Amino acid sequence: MQPRNMSMSGVVDLAAVKAAQEAKAKAEQARAQAAQQGGAGAVSPADLVIDVDEAGFESDVLQRSAEVPVVLDFWAEWCQPCKQLSPLLERLAVEYNGRFLLAKIDVDANQMLMQQFGIQGIPAVFAVVAGQALPLFQGAAGEDQIRQTLDQLVQVAEERFGLTGLVVDADAEPGNRPAPAEVPAGPHDALLEAAVQALDAGDLSGAVQAYKNVLSDDPGNMEAKLGLAQAELLQRVQDADPQLVRKEAAEKPADAQAQIAAADLDLVGGHVEDAFGRLIDTVRRTAGEDRDAVRLRLLELFEVVGAEDPRVAAARRALARALF
Repeated sequence: MQPRNMSMSGVVDLAAVKAAQEAKAKAEQARAQAAQQGGAGAVSPADLVIDVDEAGFESDVLQRSAEVPVVLDFWAEWCQPCKQLSPLLERLAVEYNGRFLLAKIDVDANQMLMQQFGIQGIPAVFAVVAGQALPLFQGAAGEDQIRQTLDQLVQVAEERFGLTGLVVDADAEPGNRPAPAEVPAGPHDALLEAAVQALDAGDLSGAVQAYKNVLSDDPGNMEAKLGLAQAELLQRVQDADPQLVRKEAAEKPADAQAQIAAADLDLVGGHVEDAFGRLIDTVRRTAGEDRDAVRLRLLELFEVVGAEDPRVAAARRALARALF
């Protein structure tokens, strides 16, 4: 079974991880350059709120999300709740002083974007961070709730992706968008690229070895850590018979290995919460070495999905309750 034929919904995007590492370097260079040049390269507060259409989505949202979290406000002229929410988001974008960029999208003029994000009603608010789309909230929301959501977004962007936001200068000319800083190639880029190519070719053993080669020299390389976790997951399910695995798991609810195998399939199929719930239930039913094996596999799956995912945070709390 080729990895590209598997559904990886909810599993970390390795390209986004690399973009995050590059974004951190760019942000640090931009801020250092702005400090040295007395604010040169900074953006005006007026540039913190932009109108986006389908033609400009890649450059205005996807590319800029490697520099700063981009909050998407889907609205329409006829939408009364939008007329209350949009001005609040615009005010907060200025107040947060470059920690996020607000992109306003008129759904009547951009039906394709509305469909791509699966929006059923407006107002709807999403974020794009390092190329990854995250739903924030839909419908009316109070200012306190919105602030909490934005605070969490900013924290995730900084801690997980290294995005420290834009440099803002009240005296900067509107429309001044600094050119992204050039980031030199990293010492392990060739090995990481080889690992991605191996994944594309279905050579899971080759991908695993390539990621291990990076980690042997650079144990803290986040892209390699996440890539290895994903490649090993795909390797484990490559030759599995899904019907047989699920039948055995259903017949043996307390069998640690049967539940571990089924959880791997759950995750590859995009059923993240099912995978987590299955293993947490198994932790409750088992003891000793079996329980340890289940707990360790669950921690590995947390790594695949990503620590910032709210489903991981909820599952960690549930695991703690099951253990203690």
